[in-house]
Amino acid sequence: MEFVYAYRRSVFYPQRGEGLVVPSGDLRRKYFAKVKALGFEGIELGLDALGAAEDSDEAAADLLHDLEEEGLPCVALRGGGSLVDPRFGSENEMQLPAAVEMATKLKVGIVNLALASPPLDPDAPGATYGETVSQGSSRLAKLEDYDRTARIIASTADRASAVGVQLSIELHQRSIVDNSWTLLRLIDMIDRPNVGVNADAANTYWAYEDAEESFEDAITALAPRSNYWHCKNLTRVHIPELHRAIYTRVPIPYGDLDYRFAVSAMIDAGYDGMVGIEGLRVGDQLSGDTESLNRLKSLFQELS
Repeated sequence: MEFVYAYRRSVFYPQRGEGLVVPSGDLRRKYFAKVKALGFEGIELGLDALGAAEDSDEAAADLLHDLEEEGLPCVALRGGGSLVDPRFGSENEMQLPAAVEMATKLKVGIVNLALASPPLDPDAPGATYGETVSQGSSRLAKLEDYDRTARIIASTADRASAVGVQLSIELHQRSIVDNSWTLLRLIDMIDRPNVGVNADAANTYWAYEDAEESFEDAITALAPRSNYWHCKNLTRVHIPELHRAIYTRVPIPYGDLDYRFAVSAMIDAGYDGMVGIEGLRVGDQLSGDTESLNRLKSLFQELS
């Protein structure tokens, strides 16, 4: 089992950070060294990790050098976006070859695709998580949305297979694969051996006021098809008068979701891939994410 840091906050003194851009210069080496020292065996980066220099071969080579020098390989590359969004679908499709190309530059074996997009109308119902509706969801999708998405990803998978890269499709809110049955349907439609599931079942818990599928059901259904796994936890505060639920990200030991059950399900399914600890977005993320890492390591050790 390999435990990966899927960081979600790029603040590291003195860098104040915006988005998910990694530090530059000597600070980047220091950051990678710290992540390694905390016990992570690899890191997940996004296509935007290099900021404005992301298209530079030299910048990618420098990043790879720093990762290798600190013994912290980039083992997963994050990309994606909705392929049926009327605003960004074509743009997201055009970025898929770039994701595969960047994976080869950084010697990455897996590209994670989250097929989500920003809300179509930020002022309309379903623009945020925890409502009774969700913009961009499977409930609002059409059959042709799955046909188009499957066709594009299958083509990308063939390109990726030629260079030894796998694709993982993430269960994600505000996407056409926001529960286990739509994700498995899409995987079957794609029908490529190098395409699997990212069983991030916390996202189905997070999507609506009341989850349309339990965390346990989602994990059990997706575990046998998983080739990557994002882990995070949340606490829920329900406000029934407003038909809203508010979710707060917390380290894995302190949330509502039962990772003893989840790890048991993944082990029973024979999962031996990478476990990505999806980091906190506020506060001292390195301390909180280390608690998540240690909890998952202890569960795998105990339950194996």
